[in-house]
Amino acid sequence: MQFDVVIVGAGHGGAQVAVALRTQKFAGSIAIIGDEPDLPYERPPLSKEYFAGDKDFERILLRPARYWDERAVTMLLGQRVMAVDPAAHSVTTDDGQTVGYGKLVWATGGSPRMLPIPGGDLPGVQGVRTRADADAMKAASETAGQIVVIGGGYIGLEAAAVLRKAGKKVVLLEALDRVLARVAGEELSRFFEKEHRDHGVDLRLGVCVEAIEGDTHATGVRLADGAVIPADLVIVGIGIVPAVEPLIAAGAEGGNGVLVDRLCRTSLPDIYAIGDCAAHANDFAGGAVIRLESVQNANDQANVVARGIVGDEAPYHAIPWFWSNQYDLKLQTAGLSTGHDQAVLRGDPATRSFSVVYLKAGRVIAIDCVNATKDYVQGRMIVTAGLRATAEQLADTGTPLKALLPA
Repeated sequence: MQFDVVIVGAGHGGAQVAVALRTQKFAGSIAIIGDEPDLPYERPPLSKEYFAGDKDFERILLRPARYWDERAVTMLLGQRVMAVDPAAHSVTTDDGQTVGYGKLVWATGGSPRMLPIPGGDLPGVQGVRTRADADAMKAASETAGQIVVIGGGYIGLEAAAVLRKAGKKVVLLEALDRVLARVAGEELSRFFEKEHRDHGVDLRLGVCVEAIEGDTHATGVRLADGAVIPADLVIVGIGIVPAVEPLIAAGAEGGNGVLVDRLCRTSLPDIYAIGDCAAHANDFAGGAVIRLESVQNANDQANVVARGIVGDEAPYHAIPWFWSNQYDLKLQTAGLSTGHDQAVLRGDPATRSFSVVYLKAGRVIAIDCVNATKDYVQGRMIVTAGLRATAEQLADTGTPLKALLPA
């Protein structure tokens, strides 16, 4: 079996490469190899609307089945690529099939990072990455008396919000001294902590999980101080492990992800990598090499690759943005706040509509907006522009953010 372009990974990035290639009139053969049985679907709703039952699976498909058929995109689903042979320009799947490629796009994302502790692999300990994960979590939560969520990042907080809305008893454990510690400033962390506690979540910070109790199924979570929290279901949301082993084994540069250049090319000939698994120098992180785990990044890098394949090369340069839905709150983020030296509060958190603007050396580098869409839209503009402004100017809600841009 031979294709002009083989895309490994049927998530947002992989699907978007195929979409963008056909949009740009690429006439060659395309195949997508995915390790799940399902057609490409949206991932963010797995811990939000899909988990809550507000959207069925058909509504989170990225495209209906006929779309792929009409555009002659071959779907090789339920197969995992185990090896890459850069010299032969081929990959081998777990069922022993060899698939040849002209160009290879690695868009595998990652697997949930699980707890390397006693009992961490017991039934009833659940990560959140696939439809099957979300289905298992939904089924288990329906009969669970108490659910323990480990990890105070987006996934953990979103799951806790859905479970509380469903009336479940939820304990949320975070090892650091605040939630969202890796992605937001303290003002935002404290706001979300209060929201979750006000909604009845038993939120505990600075706790270390030592083991999952149980013989054939999780029954509790044991902390470092010896205390055991009863649990019928344990949801783990502590990040992902990038799925790049076959590429690294084939000689690609990388470690925590596979290293790519500004055109999303790996160090191996005719092989690209995009999305959560691609480590790249990011302009909005001061040129630091990072992995971005977001739909925006996967889609933008997919478009860079598609353009490169059709001979219209354009380096990756896109402002990072993210969102999170919790209860009736919509958090929207633009830019990367890592390394900020000043955080300016814009509005009053008590009103549940406000923003936090992050600066570094006097320049705006990121903005977090809670139920403040206008600030978010204009915030993207000032982050992109690298606006220099005073704290007083940014805090003044009477002045639109875009008014601070030079004429």
